[in-house]
Order: sequence, then C-alpha cells, then structure tokens
Amino acid sequence: MNETKKFKNKTELAYKAFFIIGLVFFLIGQVIISKGNDFVYAQEPIDFAHWFLLIGVVLLIPQVVSFPKKIFSLIGIPLTIIGITCIIGMCVLDFLWWSFPNEEMRNEFTNHISNVPSIWKPFITIGPSSKIFNLGLLILSFNYFQNNKTGIVLILIANLILWHIIPSPFRLISGYAITLIGFSLIFVRNRSKKIN
Repeated sequence: MNETKKFKNKTELAYKAFFIIGLVFFLIGQVIISKGNDFVYAQEPIDFAHWFLLIGVVLLIPQVVSFPKKIFSLIGIPLTIIGITCIIGMCVLDFLWWSFPNEEMRNEFTNHISNVPSIWKPFITIGPSSKIFNLGLLILSFNYFQNNKTGIVLILIANLILWHIIPSPFRLISGYAITLIGFSLIFVRNRSKKIN
C-alpha cells in the first residue's frame, strides 16, 4: 500500500514537472515567434518556434487530465484539451507554411485553406488566439483557490493580458511568463503543504 502511494506521489510530481517544462517550452516558442515571420521562416533545419509550441502543449496533457476531481476540472479540462488540440493543428499548418520555399507558395496555400472553414476557424482563428486554452488553464487553477490565491491572481492577470484587456508590450511573452510563474507558485506551495 505504501509503495502504491509512493508511486502515485512520484507520478503526480512528474506530471507537474512536465506541465511546468511544457509552459517553459511554450514560452520559448512565443519568444521566437515574436521575432517575426521572416525570422521564423528562415529557421534551419526545423521550425524551432512551432516545435517548441507543439512539444510544450503536449507536455501539459498528463497534468491537465490529472487535475483534482472538482467542479472546476469538469469545465477546465475539456476547454484546455480543446485549446491544446487547436494549437497542435495550428502548429501543423505552420510547419507547412515554413516548408514552402517562397512567399508566393505560402500565399497560394493561405488562399486555399482560408476558404475551408473547418480548417481555418479552429486552427487559425481559434488556435493562435488561444482564448479557449487560456480560459481552461485559468479555470483549472481555481482548484487551488484555498491553497494559493497569489498564483491564481497571477494567472488571472496573465489571461487579462492575453485577452487584450490589460495592454502590455510583447503580450504573448508577458502573458505566458506570468502564467508560468502562477502555476509554479501553485504547484510548489501545494507540494510543500502536502509534505507538512
């Protein structure tokens, strides 16, 4: 029984570590993207920006589906998974844009998929804005309201920045940096309370 509990604790710790590493990767991807399309398209030998985004959101999944079984998780988990799916689809399309050797081919591809709402709306309109993704993460943070109000307030501020409500230079970088700090505080404080 004790071994089972130890295994469960190690698994929970690993999921939280993957989650934080995932947010770090996602933030690195946003930093690279902030340098502009020309910089992103010139990356060799791979599109580092979107690989960081893709790996980042995939690393979030184990923790996202393991949040405490509370009312907030019933809403937050599906929203976050939908947001992750949209971001993955966006990354796949961005890999295709990156693969084209010139702007003319990119424009032709853009004209084609912009006329396909089942691709354009979820993966280009919703995916990059990440409103569903960020709302899901915010709702999931409410699971820790009693343990860490500071972390939740930071994630709320990050969402207000990401949703253009609080103006900020480098909106995506500052928003995801604050999200990373908020969840780091939540997980560290929650872990220390369990140990005590």
